Amino acid sequence: MNTTDLEYFKNKLETELAKLESELKSVGRVNPSNPNDWEAVQPEMDVMAADDNETADSLEAFEENTAILGELEIQYNEVRHALDKIESGTYGTCETTGKTIPRERLEANPSARTCLTHADMK
Repeated sequence: MNTTDLEYFKNKLETELAKLESELKSVGRVNPSNPNDWEAVQPEMDVMAADDNETADSLEAFEENTAILGELEIQYNEVRHALDKIESGTYGTCETTGKTIPRERLEANPSARTCLTHADMK
């Protein structure tokens, strides 16, 4: 992959990383004991402990944040991995075969680790 293409994909990945980080911050925070991990936060609600319905709503919102955070964190880590591959000079190479991943696949998914043939293996 030439330098222009690498710069293009690096910019695309950095933009996606910033977007994902913003979305993660809306439902979670970086785990203070493990900076590579995110944890869901309880949404701010005016909940009176005596009101079971509001407590249930608060718990439901927390569970939703946990599910959303899990998916976002996977995407976030995939983008970070792709950026690491750019730095190491291995970006755009199928992790299964070592062959070049087609540009069309990288356009559709810049953090792709494999060619489309091996997409279900990672």
